[in-house]
Amino acid sequence: MDQILNKVGSYWFSQKANKEINSVGDDINSLSTSIEGGAKWLVSKIKVISHKLNPNFPAQGFPEINHNRTLRIGKMQKPLQELLKEHDLAVGIFPRDATNYEFNEETKKLTVFIPSVCEVGYRDSSVLRFSNVVTGYLEKGKLADVEGMKTKVVIWVKVTSISAEGSKLYFQAGVKKSRSRQAYEAVRDGVCVDKF
Repeated sequence: MDQILNKVGSYWFSQKANKEINSVGDDINSLSTSIEGGAKWLVSKIKVISHKLNPNFPAQGFPEINHNRTLRIGKMQKPLQELLKEHDLAVGIFPRDATNYEFNEETKKLTVFIPSVCEVGYRDSSVLRFSNVVTGYLEKGKLADVEGMKTKVVIWVKVTSISAEGSKLYFQAGVKKSRSRQAYEAVRDGVCVDKF
């Protein structure tokens, strides 16, 4: 009888241990994903600071450095998609991994950090290419003076502004190109490319 109880107890204990180990594994994977996003943002910040300290540091893809920038401490940053929605723009304009950004509410300057140069294809067959850093001025229904974004119109053309009017988005890229807003309402993954 003792042998049977030992076997049943051992079996029950091993099943419980397996569940706990699997649960810990899931927690570690979740934490790893969170740390990865934060690490990418931190590396991007270190690069900007390195460029600030040493102007000879490779500056390609880095934002214009504002030496008079002030930091606001204690204010929680909302997700980028929520910020775009509040300004009446489609939430899927930027790739999914563009989660780190700076937004100066006074000047309306938006700086979005993207871990690597990438392209995003949309439902309407349009494609946008993003640099590591995209900047622009965010107003209600418009992202103006855009730097770090291109679209394919036979050849790659620099996007200078994006505006929203009803069910349309207008991309200024040499000419004003209208696209369906619906195609940009879903957040999509970027595909890494070699150069911007």
